[in-house]
Amino acid sequence: MNTEMSQKESLLCRTLFALALIMLAAALRVAPHPWNLTPVGAMALFSGAVLKDRRIALLVPLVALFAGDVFIGFHKLIPVVYASFLLNVLIGRFFANRRTVLRIGAATLLGSAQFFLVTNFAVWWLLNSYAKTASGLAACYLAGLPFFWNTLAGDACYAALLFGGFALAEQVFPALRQPACQH
Repeated sequence: MNTEMSQKESLLCRTLFALALIMLAAALRVAPHPWNLTPVGAMALFSGAVLKDRRIALLVPLVALFAGDVFIGFHKLIPVVYASFLLNVLIGRFFANRRTVLRIGAATLLGSAQFFLVTNFAVWWLLNSYAKTASGLAACYLAGLPFFWNTLAGDACYAALLFGGFALAEQVFPALRQPACQH
């Protein structure tokens, strides 16, 4: 019974620490920054990878995005942007129990790429900024490339900070370590 209690306490400590890191990342979103150089993609990956409860892992980034958008402003593409970040949570969940630097790097690249593809497609389709032709779609993606590099840079930097900070905290504070036996 004591072992089960300590596993529950450990899970609670891990969850609270992860939530604190996610809220810190969410707060950084509203700080001045270059376009798309934000912690949001990394925050969603981290949420999916670290938070054990799937509902919480999906809900927390949405709440963080919404809270930031209250300050930043809302726009027509919000549903697409939120859905894209939910895909990042699912990417994070895919490697949740197999976190390595290589897998986190691959997940970060995949998350940035899907965000670029999904949101630029939505710009082309929904905003009437480009002709609804293959060349219009290509022009939209080409115009979005500078934002992709910022997205990738932000995701990579913040993923390193979130996952690295969490791994370091696990080493320093035994209460944050994942129990060896999980069923």
